[in-house]
Parts: sequence; structure tokens; C-alpha cells
Amino acid sequence: MRPLSLVVPLALSVILAGCASEPVMQDGIRVNDPFEQQNRRVHAFNKAFDQRVIAPVARLASSDDGAQGKGRVMDLVINAGSNLSLPGKVVNSVLQGRPEPAIKNFFRFAVNTTIGIGGLLDPAGQDFGLPEQDTDFGETLAVWGVPEGAYLELPILGPSTQRDAVGKVVDLVIDPVYHLLNSDGAWAAFGLRTASKAGDRARFGDTVDSVLQDSADSYAQLRLIYLMHRRHELNEEGTEIDPYAETADDAIDPYAE
Repeated sequence: MRPLSLVVPLALSVILAGCASEPVMQDGIRVNDPFEQQNRRVHAFNKAFDQRVIAPVARLASSDDGAQGKGRVMDLVINAGSNLSLPGKVVNSVLQGRPEPAIKNFFRFAVNTTIGIGGLLDPAGQDFGLPEQDTDFGETLAVWGVPEGAYLELPILGPSTQRDAVGKVVDLVIDPVYHLLNSDGAWAAFGLRTASKAGDRARFGDTVDSVLQDSADSYAQLRLIYLMHRRHELNEEGTEIDPYAETADDAIDPYAE
């Protein structure tokens, strides 16, 4: 059974139900959160899961004992997982009518898959000046004029919106990697990309902990950071400030795609 067959029904069951509500303002940012009660329950689960499972694994991966070797392995895993995401990004750039990032990601994938030993290394970025051009189907929907919808917090996946939640499902459907590989290969690719996200959690553990564990209201804080960053990323609503750029080490959202 492919991972797609499990993810699609689960995601669709979460995002198909919708309701209208009056948006509110949080620190000058418009927040549409009609599902706040349910979202907070999911957030409590995600926070506990991070504290009991993800964070301990991340700390083990980045512990001082053999840290240099572990860090190198972590970099290889992150590189490989990122490389596997590139074909889907190529498809999304084409759907958005943006040929330049599609071409750059195509050649980045070709270089790193061959010279970079299956994406474990990054000669495309280091030697050929081809950094990753990030995108996803949520951005494709935004380009097509689909509204953001309500804020959602998804189990394990974390902060999202109705539009981005649909995008996460479609990204799996249109990803060429999952169509070209057999069932075992698709699961291996899925696992590698998941491990890559865990590697990101290890890299930015202190910042993630400060949001999830140290905030007076971690749900509201994470919601605000996600919406600000996503709207800045998509150039929506004139959001000029990227909250990640304002923090040390360009901190990232641990659940972002």
C-alpha cells in the first residue's frame, strides 16, 4: 500500500467541512479561525507528540557525543529528502506558469541525483549556483486565485489553512516520484522525506522549543507565525515582514513543507 492511499482520505476528511466566521485581528494580522476549539485540541496533541517523540529523537541526533558525525549524516538525510521533493516543485512551477523556477529545479534535481549520488550531496547549489526554488500546490492554488480559507492545525503536520491542506494532498497526487516508484520505493521515499523534516527539527531545536514549550499561548503564537510567514511567502495582503527573518539563525516552522 502506498503512503498516498492513507494520506488522501485522512486529509480530505479534515478539510472538506467548512464554515463561515468573522475574521479577527491578532497583532495586526487577520486571523480566520472558526475551528479554534478543534484546532487547539489538535495543537495539544501535536505539542505533546513533539515533546515526547520528535524532540527527544532530535536531541539524540544532535547530541555532543559524536556530534560531528551525526551532523554529517543529518545533512545527508536532509539533502536526500529535499532532492526527492524537487520533481513535485517542477510540476507546480509549470502549473503556475513560471518556467524559470521549473527549469532551475529540474536541472538541480538532475545534477544532484547524478553527481550528488542520489541527492545525498548538493553540488547543484554549491558548484552550479542552482539553489532550490521552493513552491507547492498551496501556492499554485493561490496563483489561481483560490482564497486562503480558514486556519487549520493538522495532526503531526501542524499549522495550515484550508487551501494549503488541500495543497498537501494534491502535492502527493501530482508528485512524479510516487508514480514512478513501486510500492516499496514510494514508502522509502516517503520515509526519507519525513526523516528530512526531523533533521530540520534537530537543527532548530532551541527556537522550536521556545515557541512550542515556552510561549504563554503556543497555539496563538504558532498560528500568528505561520500566517505571517505564509502570506509573506506568497506576497499576499501586503505582508512585508517575514517572522522567520526576524529570529536568530533564520528559524523555521518545524511543520512547514
